[in-house]
Amino acid sequence: MGDSGTLLAFKAGRAFRREGTNFVDPSPAKGAILLRKEDDLLHLMWKNRTSNEVEEDLILFPSDATFLKVSQAPGRVYVLKFSSSNQRHFFWMQDASSARDEEFVNNVNGFLMDPDYEASWGSSSQPSTSTSTAGASQSSAPSNFQATPEQLAQLQQLLTSAVGSGAPPHSDVSLNDILTPANITPLFTSHPDLIPTLFPHLPPDLPMPPSPEVLQRIISSPQFRSAVSSFDQALRTGLLGGLVRGLGLPEEAGTGIEPFLRAIQSQAESERGEDSMDTD
Repeated sequence: MGDSGTLLAFKAGRAFRREGTNFVDPSPAKGAILLRKEDDLLHLMWKNRTSNEVEEDLILFPSDATFLKVSQAPGRVYVLKFSSSNQRHFFWMQDASSARDEEFVNNVNGFLMDPDYEASWGSSSQPSTSTSTAGASQSSAPSNFQATPEQLAQLQQLLTSAVGSGAPPHSDVSLNDILTPANITPLFTSHPDLIPTLFPHLPPDLPMPPSPEVLQRIISSPQFRSAVSSFDQALRTGLLGGLVRGLGLPEEAGTGIEPFLRAIQSQAESERGEDSMDTD
């Protein structure tokens, strides 16, 4: 498991939902979960430790899946659930000690949000997220969510335009309230220079040249809404001070939604002031 392509590996068996019920039965087969990056794609594999064969290989896209504890199941049962489908894959921890369960779960979720995430060990203090076996709703993002510089640059451009001329944000506001298709779409018309700057950071298989219509489809997609929700939830942990410095914001902007939006607003007002002086 120590080859360079393996990002994370830990002992875990599979579990299966009992037909017609919400009960999950662990399989006794000894196994391991492996996260691997192959051809720029993230794979979650389940390997049988007895036969040494990979019996399950799932390709995962950023922000489309989460790894959650099943609170209603006895023992250490977890589910891999998807926002784009009703797929559920159940696993149970097989390490004799549960001491590192939370670290493994947080690191799995870190890679699921961003394949370029760097695993973090020994620093987790946030409780593991749980879900019922019914899995009714999308869970919160892990506390150690990390955005790429490109994602931060996109968010900064959108937020600067979206909240730059608005009233001071309220404490109960969320990024999903601001980054809606209705709010973002007019920006592509009033600020067409945003389009070519955003496009290099979007999936390479999108049609060219860039157009407002293509971006409209992206911002209306479940994947975009899920990514915004994940960043919103990560900000609410108050642990993103180091990341927001990549936006040119003060570290306190990463301590919550309201400080983040106020910093964006202040930045936008400063930029408008500089533009005004340039034209005098």
